[in-house]
Amino acid sequence: MERKITESQLQNKRIKELEKQGYYVIKTKLTNKNGIPDIIAIAPNSNVLFCEVKTKTGKVSKLQEYRLKELEDYGFKTEVYRG
Repeated sequence: MERKITESQLQNKRIKELEKQGYYVIKTKLTNKNGIPDIIAIAPNSNVLFCEVKTKTGKVSKLQEYRLKELEDYGFKTEVYRG
């Protein structure tokens, strides 16, 4: 039987991957805007990546979709990471 990976485990995995690539990584917990992605990663060249983490079956909510689009409109890179 395949072991289910949790969203929290996926977040930790993605944080480690990004840090290995040289990003300064912040995991968001409570923000003034609902729907903000789980991880903010800042590269040494000041590029910023916003990362929403979901399991293979996890759904991105309408509010999360809106925030990802909003951030892209501001010129930021975004991703939905599923491991």
